[in-house]
Amino acid sequence: MVEEVSPAAVRERIERDEEFDLVDVRDEDAYEDGHLPGAESVTIEELEESVVDRDWADDVVVYCYIGETSIQAARLIEEYGDADSVASMDGGYEAWESIEASAAD
Repeated sequence: MVEEVSPAAVRERIERDEEFDLVDVRDEDAYEDGHLPGAESVTIEELEESVVDRDWADDVVVYCYIGETSIQAARLIEEYGDADSVASMDGGYEAWESIEASAAD
């Protein structure tokens, strides 16, 4: 079962400058419109083609629009990648935007 982490927990990791792969599996247009700091754009199709060959960090966090596709992506990385820990960001980018909007108030 894929671990899910909250957007707040991901934000804390980014603020602490922790070393981990942060992967945005949304389409490239969505990534260009906005993404988490330090996130890499890797569409699910690109991920399927490169997951085995890629040198993953020990820890990986994956996110999508609402947290469903990222669970599939995390499973893919768990099964075929070499990361020690893989998690999906609960609620995806929509949840991230909500906490960012709250923090700005």
